[in-house]
Amino acid sequence: MSSQNQAKTDNRENGKFGSKIGFILAAAGSAVGLGNIWRFPYLAAKYGGGLFLLIYIILAVTFGFALLLTEIAIGRRTGKSVIGAYSTINKKFSFLGWLAALVPVIITPYYCVIGGWVLKYLFTFMTGNGNDAAGDGSFFSEFIGSSAQPTVFFIIFLVVTAVVVMLGVEKGIERISKFMMPVLVLITIGIAIYTLTLDGAGEGLKYYLLPNFEDFSFGKLMKTVAAAMGQLFYSMSIAMGIMVTYGSYMRKQDNLEQCVRQIEVFDTGIAVLAGLIIVPAVFVFSGGNAEALNKGPGLMFITLPNVFKSMAGGQILGTVFFILVALAALTSSISLMETVVSIIMEKFGIRRIKASLITLAACFLLGMLSVLGYSAWEAVTIVGMQFLDLFDFMSNNIMMPVVALLTCTLIGWVTKPTYVEEEVLVSAGKFRSRTLLSVMLRYVCPVCMIIILLTPFITDI
Repeated sequence: MSSQNQAKTDNRENGKFGSKIGFILAAAGSAVGLGNIWRFPYLAAKYGGGLFLLIYIILAVTFGFALLLTEIAIGRRTGKSVIGAYSTINKKFSFLGWLAALVPVIITPYYCVIGGWVLKYLFTFMTGNGNDAAGDGSFFSEFIGSSAQPTVFFIIFLVVTAVVVMLGVEKGIERISKFMMPVLVLITIGIAIYTLTLDGAGEGLKYYLLPNFEDFSFGKLMKTVAAAMGQLFYSMSIAMGIMVTYGSYMRKQDNLEQCVRQIEVFDTGIAVLAGLIIVPAVFVFSGGNAEALNKGPGLMFITLPNVFKSMAGGQILGTVFFILVALAALTSSISLMETVVSIIMEKFGIRRIKASLITLAACFLLGMLSVLGYSAWEAVTIVGMQFLDLFDFMSNNIMMPVVALLTCTLIGWVTKPTYVEEEVLVSAGKFRSRTLLSVMLRYVCPVCMIIILLTPFITDI
C-alpha cells in the first residue's frame, strides 16, 4: 500500500464513535436543527394541527425510517465518506456521491450565516436588550442590512463549529453531542411546560394538537401529506451525505435498526415539543390569528421577540429560547461541516486539522456571499433570488430530492434492498422491518421524491 493510500486509511480509521449513545446523540443532533424549531410548528398549524402531526409520525416510521436506515447502512458497510461510499457500491453511480457531496458544501456556509443571526439574538437577550428586537421587524432588517455585525456573528458561529470538528469524532462531535443534546431536550421540555401555563395557551394547544377538518377535502389532505413529507425529508438530514458519513463512524456491534428508531424519536420529539412552545405562545400573543405563525425568519426573529416582550419574564425566557435554538443550529452545522471535512480527508489524504482549516476558509468565502447578499450586494440577484435564498432552493428543492431518488434507485433496484439488510444483520439476529424497507425503497420513496421535486413548481402554478 502506498504511503498516500495508507494516510487516507489512517485518517478514516481515526474517526469512530466510541459508544452507541454517542452515535445516536450525534446523529439526532444533526437531524434536530432550525427546521424543527421554526418550520415544523408553522406547518403543523397551517395544515390541520393534529392531522399534520398524525401524518408526520406515520411518515417518520415508514418513509423516513427507510431512507435514514439506508444511508447509515451505506456508510457503515463501506466505511467511507459519501463520495467513496457510492463509488464502492457501484462504479456507475460514482456521480451520485459527488452530487451528494455538493449538498453540504452549499448548505454549510449559509447555515452558519443563519446560525450567526441566532447568536446575535441570543446576545441581545442575554444583555437585557430583548425588547429592542421586538416591533415591526426593523431590528432584524437593520441587522442583516448591515455588513459588519452579521459578519462578526457569522465568523463566531463558523469558528465554534470548526473547533468541534477539529477535535475529531469521539473527542469533539461525540463529546459535545453528549452534552448538548440532553441540555437541548431539557430546555425544550422546560420552555414547553412554561408556555402551556400562560393565560389562553389552552386554545393554542387545541389549535396545534386537534385535527382541523373545517373545509376538509381530498386536495387539502394531499397538500398536508406533501407538506409533512417535505418537512420530514429536510428534518432528518437525509440526502446531505451526513448520515452516510456518520454511519461510516458507527461501530459494527451496535444494532442499526434500533439506533435509527431512537434517532427518529429524538428528532420527532423535539419537533413536536417546539410546536408546544411556539404555537400556544404565538396564538396567545396574536389573539388567535394563525397568520402570525409565518414560517422562516419572520417567525423566529420578528414574531417571537414580540411574544417574549408581552410576557412576564420574557427577557429570561427569550434568552433560554435562543440558547435552545443556538444549540440546535450548532449540532446541525457540526454534522454538515464534518461531512465536508470527511470528504477532503479521504480524497486528498490529509489530516483532520488541515482539512478543517480548508473547509473553514471555503465556508467563510461562500458564506460572505449570503452575508453581503442582504447588505452591500443586495441589488445582486440570480433568477430573482438573494444568494442565501438561491443556495437554499438549489440544495433543498432540487439536489436533495434528486440524491434521495437516485439512492432509492440504486439500493431498491440495482443492488436490491438485501444490500442494507445484510448490514443490519451484522449487528442483529433479526431484521424486523425487512419488508417495510423493500416496499419503501422500491415503490413509495421514489414516488415521494418525485412529489417533493414537483411541489414547488405545482405551487407556483
